[in-house]
Amino acid sequence: MMAEGDKWEVYKDKGGEWRWKCVASNGKEVGASSEGYKNKADCIENAKRFGYQES
Repeated sequence: MMAEGDKWEVYKDKGGEWRWKCVASNGKEVGASSEGYKNKADCIENAKRFGYQES
């Protein structure tokens, strides 16, 4: 699980696949998807396993 205040980003990579990453308040990346996803919804479901919550 990530900490409160971490910033989550869901984005398309250079290959056109969806990925997520989480950046701590100190600017360090503390989590990221290990693979790309063709569907944004699949990417978000994976991120939720690590603490991502949609606003």
